[in-house]
Amino acid sequence: MQGWTYRRYTFFEALDRTKALGLSYIQAYPGQRISKELPASLVFNHQLTDEQIVMIKGKLKEVGLQIVAYGVVDTGRTESQMRQVFDFARKMGIRTIVTEPQDEDYVVLEKLVKEYNIQIAIHNHPEPAKYAYPLTVLKRLNNLDSRIGVCADTGHWMRCGLDPVECLRLLEDRVIDVHIKDRSDFGTKGAEDVAFGSGKAGIKDILAELTRQDYDGYLTIEYENEKNVLNPEPDLKKGLAFIKSVTYYDGYEQLLKKE
Repeated sequence: MQGWTYRRYTFFEALDRTKALGLSYIQAYPGQRISKELPASLVFNHQLTDEQIVMIKGKLKEVGLQIVAYGVVDTGRTESQMRQVFDFARKMGIRTIVTEPQDEDYVVLEKLVKEYNIQIAIHNHPEPAKYAYPLTVLKRLNNLDSRIGVCADTGHWMRCGLDPVECLRLLEDRVIDVHIKDRSDFGTKGAEDVAFGSGKAGIKDILAELTRQDYDGYLTIEYENEKNVLNPEPDLKKGLAFIKSVTYYDGYEQLLKKE
């Protein structure tokens, strides 16, 4: 679950609701209030103190969830700012930082990726954002460490009129994370997020393409329909049931990983 799905709730509420759906992993985003029982100024981000991190890890253990990624986050422009994000990720046990770097950031980011062994996934917000089109990020990734890759947001590609399957093919072997979305139509006029399998994204084809690529990352559910922002569960449950219905191999344990 991408925490943004529960943006009108606190982080702790998002954990409870995510677990109630039968999920085990969450991608946290910066800025979400931690809990109604705590000051409103206390939000999830990489400025949290060690004591606050321990508290959050206690809640995660209580509900049985793991934070596997963090973003979309601005990692800053200086090494000290970027290092703060990486230090936070290491303390939280986060394997992937989702961000949208500036061109001059890559030298330091690659250095830190190698030092911390934490992945960077470059996200694609729609136009006029820097990485709206896959060719932009593909050119930028050339000759970089393989742990710097793409967070493929299928819904934002659809907003730009792009076929998610074709985009994934173009980015083969560089996809680290997937913000999986289905939308009622391409473009933005009158289009909205819908349950997986009920829109025009071609979710089954997206899953088939990821399977062909031997993708071994997470499918991160991000549901952005504002009409249902307080009650996304009906569409989430419908979408999860669709994914299960088109999944042939479920519940296996990966024994070998790609180099």
